[in-house]
Amino acid sequence: MSGFAHRLPLAQVRDGERLDLQADEAERGAIAGRLRLPSLGRFDAHVTLTRDGERVGATGRIKAQLEQSCVATGEPVPAAVDEPFELLFLPEPQTAADEEIELSERDCDVVFHDGAAIDLGSALADTLALALDPYPRSADADTALREAGVLSEEQAGPFAALAKLRGATSPQ
Repeated sequence: MSGFAHRLPLAQVRDGERLDLQADEAERGAIAGRLRLPSLGRFDAHVTLTRDGERVGATGRIKAQLEQSCVATGEPVPAAVDEPFELLFLPEPQTAADEEIELSERDCDVVFHDGAAIDLGSALADTLALALDPYPRSADADTALREAGVLSEEQAGPFAALAKLRGATSPQ
């Protein structure tokens, strides 16, 4: 569960419908907990829905103000998200329990529904998760990594190893 409660009954979804959604404090807290964010101060979505039978399209933009934890120090790192999205809600495929479903790259923005409702809130929270920086770094990250003995790419990369070898074999 995303914590962003916006489940739309399929029978009420209208082609061309526009929605402006704003997560309340409890919803933001639930999303922050799910995504392991120190805080989620704002989460809004502007959505336009299209409908063709049981196929529902959702396009628009999400905006969020949040903090992520620095990968090196754990300190909060402020971040802003302003991302367009395009989602397609389709009926859950009818497959046998042991049958695998192959998804192409184009299918990555497909969300399955149960035929009764689409879970727009959960899909938007997932969209936010995908928009986050996977390696947020605070201003103190380089210092903390250096103190922990972690080498930079320049220090640990193949060219650094070659330079050390070259230095070791240079005539003195």
